[in-house]
Amino acid sequence: MKKIELFKEHGFKELTFSNYLAHESEYMKVINFNFKAGQQLPVHAHELEGELTIAVLEGEGEFLASDGATMPAEPGDVLVSAISEPHGVRATTDMRVLVTIAPPI
Repeated sequence: MKKIELFKEHGFKELTFSNYLAHESEYMKVINFNFKAGQQLPVHAHELEGELTIAVLEGEGEFLASDGATMPAEPGDVLVSAISEPHGVRATTDMRVLVTIAPPI
């Protein structure tokens, strides 16, 4: 077992979102993304089989889809998707999300 204190380990950047690889194994990858208000992770997809989750830890924003659709994203919300399905995130306030990818890419 290991404990990772994300809020102590990883902060925000002014010019672009920041990411921190919290864990990686042959079974999964866990990445913390921090966004200042207005920053975003553009809609993208991966040509792989597997699933991902995007869990909102703090702040508010939107989950983004390739067709321009958005879904509100606030603390406690979890987006679950095939990794091949286009996805993205836009922050309206400072926002922390935790992404889990299985299997890891």
